[in-house]
Amino acid sequence: MLSKTLNAPVILSKLPIAELSLLLTAFFWGTSYGITKEALLYTGVLAFIVIRFALTSILLAPIFIKEWRAGLAKDWKYAIPTGGILLCIFLAEIYGVFHTTASKAAFLISLCVLITPFVEAITERKLPSANIVMFALLSLFGVFLLTTQNTNSSAFDFFSLALNKGDYCILLAAFLRACMVVTTKTLLKGKALSALSTTSIQANVVTLGALLIFLSNDHSIGQLFPANVAFWLATFYLALFCTVFALFAQNFGVKHSTPSRVALLTGSEPAFGALFAYFWLGESLNTVQMIGGGCILIASIMASRQSRHTQL
Repeated sequence: MLSKTLNAPVILSKLPIAELSLLLTAFFWGTSYGITKEALLYTGVLAFIVIRFALTSILLAPIFIKEWRAGLAKDWKYAIPTGGILLCIFLAEIYGVFHTTASKAAFLISLCVLITPFVEAITERKLPSANIVMFALLSLFGVFLLTTQNTNSSAFDFFSLALNKGDYCILLAAFLRACMVVTTKTLLKGKALSALSTTSIQANVVTLGALLIFLSNDHSIGQLFPANVAFWLATFYLALFCTVFALFAQNFGVKHSTPSRVALLTGSEPAFGALFAYFWLGESLNTVQMIGGGCILIASIMASRQSRHTQL
């Protein structure tokens, strides 16, 4: 019995905790598009961002205060720039989701999978590994298949579609996601700041920034309190699972993996979004979409295995 107890930490230490948490993040993010669209039926984009991240700030405040008193959050100022980038990401992404379809948003946002290795390569002045590029291309191809709605259309027909302002916002968010991952890795490397404290600071920056923009547009504080119960249920879900847990997992993953693998694993969110739509919303998947989801998951699993072997 004692030997089994002693071996338990060893077994846990060998589990790819960072990669598993990132895959779970991808699942939550995959469900967020439809839920966000529901929430936006009851309020505007800026009010939604303020409410969502204010809830996040409140949930994380006790943890941050505790770590601050213990001297574990002394490097808090290094997380502020990442909070500014996160504000820009959510402004672009929420406006994009509001003005375009969920399938196109899922495909366009996943371009961060391909962008991140090159942003990382520029900052570190080295070429991305061949495996990362290969997995990213496989994942990107999978996203394309997964988000194809009309199997009678060719890829050329898809790319010939005109991009609207929502699509451009999602493209901007994809680029900013890549910058966010690399910036977080660079600024917080070796700093005394936990993933939860980092998430708390980022949430505070997003809340204050979105609130200032909200008030500058002549909105009233009363508009931040919709009376619909469905809105609050959706917002609490997004704040708790898609923001608190997801940002914690991303910050934790950045510290224990590479930015390219973080982007790749979280880039599997369209696959989980499709599964959520199938089981919860009753939407069906055609053969092409199932193949696309398989490509994304295979790429994610291969990246996770490579990360484990590299660390071992």
